[in-house]
Amino acid sequence: MDQGVIGSIFTVIVFVSFIGIVIWAFSSRNKKKFDEAANLPFADEEDSQPAKNNKQES
Repeated sequence: MDQGVIGSIFTVIVFVSFIGIVIWAFSSRNKKKFDEAANLPFADEEDSQPAKNNKQES
């Protein structure tokens, strides 16, 4: 096997991996998990607001 064949095999492996990741990322069964993960920063703000108010009142 020369360097050209090894490079071609590596390119095909990387391309197939990329296509697999794209299909996984855009599949409909993962949408709920991704939507919940996208809203995590906003959930932290709601939790930290009462803690700040309690410290200011003390």
